Amino acid sequence: MEEIKKVFVIGAGALGAVYASLLQEMEPGCVSLIADGERARRLRRDGLIVNGRKYEMNVAGPEENAEDADLLLVAVKNQHLSTAILDMQSFVGPETTIISVMNGIDSEEQIGAVLGRDKVLYCVALGIDAVRENDCISYTNQGRLIFGEKDNTLPTRRVQRVAALFQRAGIAYEIPSDMIRALWHKFMINVGINQVSAVLGAPYGAFQNTGEARRLMESAMREVIILAKKVGIDLSEEDIRSFDPILARLSPQGKTSMLQDVEAGRKTEVEMFAGRVIALGQKYDIPMPVNQSLFDSICRIESAYLKDKSADNL
Repeated sequence: MEEIKKVFVIGAGALGAVYASLLQEMEPGCVSLIADGERARRLRRDGLIVNGRKYEMNVAGPEENAEDADLLLVAVKNQHLSTAILDMQSFVGPETTIISVMNGIDSEEQIGAVLGRDKVLYCVALGIDAVRENDCISYTNQGRLIFGEKDNTLPTRRVQRVAALFQRAGIAYEIPSDMIRALWHKFMINVGINQVSAVLGAPYGAFQNTGEARRLMESAMREVIILAKKVGIDLSEEDIRSFDPILARLSPQGKTSMLQDVEAGRKTEVEMFAGRVIALGQKYDIPMPVNQSLFDSICRIESAYLKDKSADNL
């Protein structure tokens, strides 16, 4: 089986930077970052700083005459996905495999609709505590990537090729038998801890013991469980409990991606979390009061700092 040798990463934020750095350590030059404009100039000049170490990497512009990727890793924010899909087109060839480490339950379908559903594997990142401050990324727990086809009873050739790459790079991974269930399990976790952390300004430590943050997190998760059952996904109260060992290993000072966005004054992914829960609730005529409250709160928080930022730019 031919090895994956050419990896392209689009989205050099916290997750993208961590996985790019691990691949670069495995084989310098095997990974390239897709970027253009000022972002590309900055990456070429400054590289990536991960856990205090500088990584100088190839940077490829979407308009360049690019070679086909063996693997494309998508790590952009939800609001940038449509642009990223267009930017990836020139890197996709007959043998390209695409994995998305984005949050939510829809990115694979959006990517596949444009670039080819046969090229996309499902993937979620679980248990990583990467934090981005300015252009520096740090993490203490790598967590693991859970990936594969919808059904991995017999792993396909492309799943085996990606697993072999992760093995060589020291990227922890898991190939579950039911990938769609794994996708919804991660969605449940994100809907809970990401949003509550953003509203309360709470790091992971606030959720590691019983209290307001944990109770609110679990209430938001239970609404996802209700929806999962409606679409035939077997999530239960036990899946909330199964998150406890993962949560316990995260740095108490660590922060979710949504809390990092709020603190940095960036647009959050609330539409992908509470927004998606609310929309599905409306579809099945099921009220989602916890997620509605979280959605409203996060939108108010966002509106305040985005309005201030807009005023500063006048």
